[in-house]
Amino acid sequence: MAEQGSTEDSIFVGGGGEGHAVPQRLLLRYGNRHGLIAGATGTGKTVTLQILAEGFSAAGVPVFLSDVKGDLSGIAVAGSADHKLHEAFMKRSQTIGLDLKYRAFPVIFWDLFGEKGHPVRATVEEMGPLLLSRLLELTEAQEGVLNVAFRLADEEGLALLDLKDLQALLTFVAENAREISARYGLVARDSVGAIQRRLLVLENQGGAGFFGEPALDLADLMTVSPDGMGRISILAADRLMNAPRLYATFLLWLLSELFEALPEVGDPEKPRLVFFFDEAHLLFNDAPKALISRVEQVARLIRSKGVGVYFITQNPADVPDTILSQLGNRVQHALRAFTAKDQKDLAKAAETYRPNPAFRIDEAIRDLATGEAVTSFLEAKGIPGIAQRTLIRPPSSMLGPIGDDVRASIIAASPVRGKYDTPLDRDSAYERLRARTEAAAAEAARARERMEEEKREFERARRYDGRNNGEAGAKPRTSGGGSRSDSISTAFAKSFARQLGTRSGQALVRGILGSLFGKR
Repeated sequence: MAEQGSTEDSIFVGGGGEGHAVPQRLLLRYGNRHGLIAGATGTGKTVTLQILAEGFSAAGVPVFLSDVKGDLSGIAVAGSADHKLHEAFMKRSQTIGLDLKYRAFPVIFWDLFGEKGHPVRATVEEMGPLLLSRLLELTEAQEGVLNVAFRLADEEGLALLDLKDLQALLTFVAENAREISARYGLVARDSVGAIQRRLLVLENQGGAGFFGEPALDLADLMTVSPDGMGRISILAADRLMNAPRLYATFLLWLLSELFEALPEVGDPEKPRLVFFFDEAHLLFNDAPKALISRVEQVARLIRSKGVGVYFITQNPADVPDTILSQLGNRVQHALRAFTAKDQKDLAKAAETYRPNPAFRIDEAIRDLATGEAVTSFLEAKGIPGIAQRTLIRPPSSMLGPIGDDVRASIIAASPVRGKYDTPLDRDSAYERLRARTEAAAAEAARARERMEEEKREFERARRYDGRNNGEAGAKPRTSGGGSRSDSISTAFAKSFARQLGTRSGQALVRGILGSLFGKR
């Protein structure tokens, strides 16, 4: 019988039996060479993801995965002989030579909405304008305006932590569009308005809670339990899937943060972290070239940081060729060929495997039963293994979702309990811009009061001069330079007082007292 789950150097995936290959193993030293789990709905992708996560965890490798259907939470609980599939699991284990023992795995639950796990947050400035533009589905012109806003915030020392910070900054950009355009290029108010409307849509989808502090500490995704097992971080994504752009953007942000933060480690004996990207097609749907290039760069270079990325999708064609070519470990479940396009996709999927003279790969992929797969794992020196028809092993943990009470008890005992539960609201762009606005408004009010007082003093002096001139028998001056000067002064005072209540008057006050946001 094969060893349980994984050995010191490999993870047992499945194999033997009549018409099937010898046992198939994923070598841990090539676990950071990335991978692909593909297949039609209901063919066994979720079980494959679960047994790979178990194998990495048992080998001491932390794992991050998203639970898009809510049925991966069972990893936290041991399987049971009471499960309806127990007899089928035992039979499959005997067929492939596995000594199946049920066990639980250490899990940390996360949730962007803070409902089914610890809240996950990132700051707006960490997300950056490129990913935010993708999330908000901005046009090229709107993305340019967002880049200007980020540049302005950086130069002005305005921290962008949550959405209200970004909204306050965009309001400032709109109100000062002329001055900002002169410095950074055209900033159209219409573009700013469009961005603000997209932010409102994001808020309505519940995305506002994702932006803020305390932001996720990447170190909390890379921990091991006291018994040396890698902790499995499970992101509750069943509700998140209602906002697919937010889901895909969050996972790409997380990958990018890992890429930026982790040091180079070369080719370790086992990965430092394995990242499973379920429903991967959402990342690439209508993605601009700049974003595809970013994903390609991350996938190419992050393996040298000890991180393995595994894409899970229905069809390998969902993944661009430049990225597909970097996925060395592959598990291909059944693809059905009902249409001409399906047949082309099937043929293309088969062409990406190293041929096996024992069977036609395209026919095997088409005819696979649930729980079967065509597999290819990297062998010695990183050479792709010959495609093998494989029976996937049963999981050691429970198959299916856990109850709310069990989830709550696991969250209560979590090693990060209390660290992320209470949001923080530090002094940032919103507070600073509001303070500057209030200070400038108060200064403008004081300036109006001074002008009104000067006007009243002028009127009193004029009336006093008139009385004195009358007592001396002087004739009222109805013409001449003095009268003309007085009338101009009076008109100027009245005009200036009126302007103070207008937008142009406020701009004039800002010009006299200093720029509204020029003081730091």
